[in-house]
Amino acid sequence: DIILVTGDAYVDHPSFGMAICGRMLEAQGFRVGIIAQPDWSSKDDFMRLGKPNLFFGVTAGNMDSMINRYTADRRLRHDDA
Repeated sequence: DIILVTGDAYVDHPSFGMAICGRMLEAQGFRVGIIAQPDWSSKDDFMRLGKPNLFFGVTAGNMDSMINRYTADRRLRHDDA
């Protein structure tokens, strides 16, 4: 029914957002496929599971809160995160 695509490695653990999303959708009765770290330069990874009945859900992956707030020089980020 639904194919989720993530830029992160997939780990089936509740501390990973994609695992939580996938398990919650499964609990609602949906069939869920997850494509982790697909090769963006080829369509093969995206076509491997076929066409979803409902939608593709896409995320670039997690961003650590420290990286989100600070640069490598430990200065506050303004507009690039």
